[in-house]
Amino acid sequence: MVFTNEQKERYARHIILDEVGIAGQKKLFDASVLIIGAGGLGSPVSLYLAAAGVGTIGIADADEVDLSNLQRQIVHTTADIGKAKVKSAARAMQAVNPDVKVNIYQTLVTSENIMELIADYDFVVDATDNFKSKFLINDACVMAKKAFSHAGILRFQGQLMTYVPEEGPCYRCIFKNPPPEDAVPTCRQAGVIGAIAGVTGSLQAMEAIKYIVGAGDLLTGKLLTYDALTMQFRTVKLPKDEDCAVCGIHPTITE
Repeated sequence: MVFTNEQKERYARHIILDEVGIAGQKKLFDASVLIIGAGGLGSPVSLYLAAAGVGTIGIADADEVDLSNLQRQIVHTTADIGKAKVKSAARAMQAVNPDVKVNIYQTLVTSENIMELIADYDFVVDATDNFKSKFLINDACVMAKKAFSHAGILRFQGQLMTYVPEEGPCYRCIFKNPPPEDAVPTCRQAGVIGAIAGVTGSLQAMEAIKYIVGAGDLLTGKLLTYDALTMQFRTVKLPKDEDCAVCGIHPTITE
């Protein structure tokens, strides 16, 4: 494609970067990213990917905007209360950048539909808030050979890692199985500071952009943790589990 003068101006700060340039911006425009979850994490991811000029962005979420969401879910506004989150997010993304095509999926992501949902996307962002969904996304992406970014937030802490097929451990390599129900408190139970979603979701958007343009080092084989109270980031190396049930030598989870 040939960028218009308006597009060159819009993406000028990207284009002057040696790591991006015109070629990298074209990669972003030709790329597709699916965001699963239009809440705290999905908000900054969706806005930054739209602003970056990712050509096709899918967003999946079954929920409607609630007043209690607005403390951290910055893609929505007070006027959106009661509206579908995916529709609210799509309007915000296209308001930021009308170049972007947004596909909305107002549905729960389940074992029945996830393979179809991720099939046409280059990269998947896990912006969900529960363990069952995180394991589901991991297993589906491993089987479909899709790169994805995982993140989780609680109270004043965030964590994230990136999976790239054949290049490092998956989420299940590290966490094995979902914890017993109620073993780990949810944000609803324990609370979450709004800005931690912004920090962590922005890092997920950065991982997606780096993956698309091929710049820098991804969080593959690494878990990045952030504690907002102490303002400390920590990176932990993650080993691949050859006995992993989904990406190991002899997988037992195959569908």
